[in-house]
Amino acid sequence: MIGTIISVILLLIVLGVILWAVQQLLPLVPLPAPFHTIINVLVTVLVVIVVVYIIASLLGVVSPIRM
Repeated sequence: MIGTIISVILLLIVLGVILWAVQQLLPLVPLPAPFHTIINVLVTVLVVIVVVYIIASLLGVVSPIRM
């Protein structure tokens, strides 16, 4: 159980760093405003889906995560 909690915490840290990096680097890429917004929303939705999947697997709603 402790190993699972540590794995989940590490995964959330990695997801947070990826989300932060995308939000920091996206303004450096010359894109029109709609594309910038679309990319930001897609990355945020992807992170939310992964977090919901992790929570659902810990609650036993879906198959557990194999790390």
